[in-house]
Amino acid sequence: MEGEILQSVVSVFSVLNLVAIFVGVAFGIFMGAIPGLTGTMGIALIIPLTYGFSPLTAFCVLLGAYKGCLFGGSIPAILLNTPGSPAAAATVLDGYPLAQKGRGSEAMGMALWASVIADVIATVILVLGAVSLAKLATNFGPPEFATLVLFALLVVAGVSGNSLSKGLITASLGFLFGTVGLDPMVATPRFTFDNVNLMNGISLMAMLIGLFAVSELLIQAENLVEKQTAKQANSKASSSISWLQIRGSLKTICRGSFIGVVLGAIPGLGATPAAFLSYSEAKRKSATPEKFGQGELEGVAAAESANNATCGGALIPLLALGVPGDVTTAVLMGAFLIHGLAPGPALFSEDISLIYSLFVVLFIASLFLPLVGKVAIKLFFQITRIPQSVLLPIIAVFCVVGVYGFNNSTVDLWIMLGFGLLGYVMRKLDFPLAPMMIGFVLEPVGEQAVRQALTLSEGNWLIFVSTPLSVLFLALSVISAVVIFRRNTNKNGV
Repeated sequence: MEGEILQSVVSVFSVLNLVAIFVGVAFGIFMGAIPGLTGTMGIALIIPLTYGFSPLTAFCVLLGAYKGCLFGGSIPAILLNTPGSPAAAATVLDGYPLAQKGRGSEAMGMALWASVIADVIATVILVLGAVSLAKLATNFGPPEFATLVLFALLVVAGVSGNSLSKGLITASLGFLFGTVGLDPMVATPRFTFDNVNLMNGISLMAMLIGLFAVSELLIQAENLVEKQTAKQANSKASSSISWLQIRGSLKTICRGSFIGVVLGAIPGLGATPAAFLSYSEAKRKSATPEKFGQGELEGVAAAESANNATCGGALIPLLALGVPGDVTTAVLMGAFLIHGLAPGPALFSEDISLIYSLFVVLFIASLFLPLVGKVAIKLFFQITRIPQSVLLPIIAVFCVVGVYGFNNSTVDLWIMLGFGLLGYVMRKLDFPLAPMMIGFVLEPVGEQAVRQALTLSEGNWLIFVSTPLSVLFLALSVISAVVIFRRNTNKNGV
């Protein structure tokens, strides 16, 4: 065993493999930092270029890109209020207000180091417990998924701003938008209005860019000369943050890392629910929850730690069982097959040295992340120095190109514009945007789980209390509901 581990370490530490990891991390950060160009898209673009490489070198590039893209999405989220990826939508909540206050460098530094720490924690958990955690994930059936979604929807109130009712309204709207498309059980069209382009549902990327980027463009276009912009531009082009600030959020980072690993290991959930759940938990446990959403470093730490930790979590079912944990690992599974490898239990017995090599690659990518990330932050920080009269049209072009290029669909452009106008109105009326994203992301998982559970039980609702995990999530839901209700009544002085 020790000999195989040593051989794996030595095989990774070649010049070609180290350069491949470095290039992968840099490319991933770039793809994540450009709104509309997702890490999944970037990895899909790289795969054809790895045909001539050995499997190990190929995955040095791919895993490096995977690590980089998860962090890269936080850069435009903090600087421009435009998430580079769906999971970075949670980073927007406190990252952008910090940038507006002239503390963009602190927000970027917290995002970077929270990502690095979470990466290391998640990789350690992956190495120590891949098989056991993957088996736990396979215990999730329809009842467990349904109760987990219920719990997640209840903690939406944690990111619903000052009004519980507004948060629940927007979450319900997101859930409603998630029902557009084909019925998951009987494949009949719902709310498509005979438009075949809506058969696959509303594009998440179009909705994301519309809600956050287009609405921000409309807000900024109202007044191109704002004091907030001047503050943002005066932020230092660095990732300067003190160790005391990081240590103050270390508990939040560790909690977010474990949330990210667990949700990442459950196929179908991924980084977006993990980031929002971690954020809401950080706010719920904070002594000053009212600061969240106004520019709180701990909020950035919570979102980015969970976001990046899903990498290690999603790789657990992929490597141990051959089941992708999210869309990106589904693309990586295709890369395994292209290189003649079948991820799963057989890979552990037939080519265990490659598994150990991949673990080493993940650790090295985590070490390269702060080096490349610091340079990337300095480069992308120059965006804030561009006059808004020039910057806003450029961002608009990126939004259009990114959304159109994602599915090559003009309908997605209209969806983006529609959600942009909706987001603009919601922000004017002080409705939070984040709960809508949570409801939209969780709707397919929740609806399918509930209907499958009721089908299995022939309509008996007791199936939702038939397993220990489902009972646990129901208990957490009840506790969350009580806490939210009491907090809301105390806030209203009742």
